[in-house]
Amino acid sequence: MLIKFQNHIEQNFLQLKDKKLLLAVSGGIDSMVLIHLCAQLKLNFEVVHCNFMLRGAESDAETQFIESFCNSNGIPIHTKYFDTNTIATNTKESIQITARNLRYQWFQEIISLGFDYVLTAHHLDDSLETVLINFSRGTGLEGLTGIPAQNGNVIRPLLPFSRLEIEHFAAENQIKWREDSSNASDKYLRNKIRHSIIPLFKELNAGFLDSFQNTLNHLQQAESLVDDAAKLVYDKVVKEEENQLEINLTQLLKLQNYQAYLYQWLKEYGFSAWNDIYDLVEAQSGKQVFSETHVLLKDREKLILSERKYNNKEEVYTIESMTSKVNIPLNLELCKVVNHLESDSNCIFVNEDALKFPLTIRKWQEGDYFYPAGMNGKKKLSKYFKDEKYSLLDKENQWLLCAEDQIVWIIGKRADNRFIANETTKNPIKIEIN
Repeated sequence: MLIKFQNHIEQNFLQLKDKKLLLAVSGGIDSMVLIHLCAQLKLNFEVVHCNFMLRGAESDAETQFIESFCNSNGIPIHTKYFDTNTIATNTKESIQITARNLRYQWFQEIISLGFDYVLTAHHLDDSLETVLINFSRGTGLEGLTGIPAQNGNVIRPLLPFSRLEIEHFAAENQIKWREDSSNASDKYLRNKIRHSIIPLFKELNAGFLDSFQNTLNHLQQAESLVDDAAKLVYDKVVKEEENQLEINLTQLLKLQNYQAYLYQWLKEYGFSAWNDIYDLVEAQSGKQVFSETHVLLKDREKLILSERKYNNKEEVYTIESMTSKVNIPLNLELCKVVNHLESDSNCIFVNEDALKFPLTIRKWQEGDYFYPAGMNGKKKLSKYFKDEKYSLLDKENQWLLCAEDQIVWIIGKRADNRFIANETTKNPIKIEIN
């Protein structure tokens, strides 16, 4: 196994030989074998260990075992304790998800102290279990390609090795390790698959793991082809703006498998309601689908993807006097001028005598109206937004400058006739976005 491991590192992860590494060690057979293999290759590593405080004295005994091993072998170790049960209760997530999130968040914190990669001890059987879990729950192609060998700065160098190979290596080299008692329980889906389903496959086919590895290779190659195709079409259909993506529906619907392309382009943004997303293509303008971090909006002949902004329409910023300069929510500066000029999108010229301080900056509200510069009469803001073809996101992000709740300026767009300066204005003021 050592020779196979060395060849695997040289062929696929040669960069590890001159990097500073962290080895994630639980004390189980997989991670203890990983320590021995990395030590044999003389890699530069330290150990990182998480105690999730889930099994009382057993968890503490594992920590003591690992710390004793590292101290005896001169290996620096970083240990952290997590009150996982309490955190899971507060976040309303499962124990498994909570522990995983805590572990990887902490890995990134430790890496920032001067390390290059974290190595975990996931192996081929772990990857098989993950595929079967994903398959049982329903998944796309990426859910059937197993655990990735590398995800950013996290590397899993034992993925080509089976649990049986790891057990043989541990026995041959008299490696000590600790057994997690929870591995024997069928309380969790992963353990049920490990104990009940995978043995049946192995009984039906003695070479099942080899067949699975070949299948993984084929699926990973197919996934790579899909990614390449999605990237080629992306530039023809998607337009990248400063803070959003615009998907041209006319071009999208020319694609025979447009749903597959949508999935490839949007999967990284945390969406799960894929049928709702596909229905959005034919929906009325204004319909939206949300993820935790993003919103996808149907706006006429396009879909607009942007980050979710939890704006509060009651959010108000105050300009107390002429000398004030506002930095939040945008940079706004007021100054007196001798003569007024034509307003543009970044500045307006108003009559100081028509203003009453303090001025406020706020979002629009139902019933808002203004007197558009260059027009006679008033207009509801909702009608202005419609005429200007504002999307729902545009409306939510639009700020207003107001005096006594009368709109002075739809900031960056249109001034109000009641306040703009003209040739007879004695005290013109310039209000400018910087």
